[in-house]
Amino acid sequence: MVHRVLVVEDEEDIAFPLVRTLEREGYDVSWVQTGAAALEALDGRTEITPDVVILDLGLGDMDGLDVCREARSAGYDGGIMIVTARAGELDRVVGLDYGADDYLAKPFGLAELQARVRALLRRTGVRAVPGAEGGLRIDVAAHRVYVDDREVPLTGKEFEVLAVLAHARDKVVPRERLMAEVWDENWFGSTKTLDVTIGRLRSKLESAGVADRVVAVRGVGFRLEGSPSDA
Repeated sequence: MVHRVLVVEDEEDIAFPLVRTLEREGYDVSWVQTGAAALEALDGRTEITPDVVILDLGLGDMDGLDVCREARSAGYDGGIMIVTARAGELDRVVGLDYGADDYLAKPFGLAELQARVRALLRRTGVRAVPGAEGGLRIDVAAHRVYVDDREVPLTGKEFEVLAVLAHARDKVVPRERLMAEVWDENWFGSTKTLDVTIGRLRSKLESAGVADRVVAVRGVGFRLEGSPSDA
């Protein structure tokens, strides 16, 4: 599944690197320069509503905070990340109170932005893993996984591993990325912890009759893919 990201930024020299970086990450990225265009893309009357919005506050036609507030009032329930030079504590509090899920102060590193987008996608909404019968339905907000109408009981770490793999479905996720995102980038324990978690996750998915499989790519990492019959 390709996730859609909307970049709302009126400065081209800032927007272009963001768009290129996110496209390399595999996202379907749209870019608008005004608050009005952003609200039009978020009004819920289109089938291409973005999953995550990266929203600058200093727009030419309206304040980004008003964009955030109006989008929420109109029913947009995806992730909203504010990126701005307004880095004070009060600014962050106001942004979050207006409906933002995350707040990133400029200047920022592109790697940090990518990690925050991935975290937003894991936290917001219900994400379905494509497939026919036996396909997964992941309720990120509730931290629950279903196959058809049955819940698959997972531990917190098993759920987080599955969420990362589902986000990158059919692509290999390196072991290092899984360890950094699910445990901690400063984790000093054995990576065997990941193997044990993957083993339990596989067993639970198979027992639940899930068509998708967690496949090991030797020396690299893991990939979530459909069963051979789904290919």
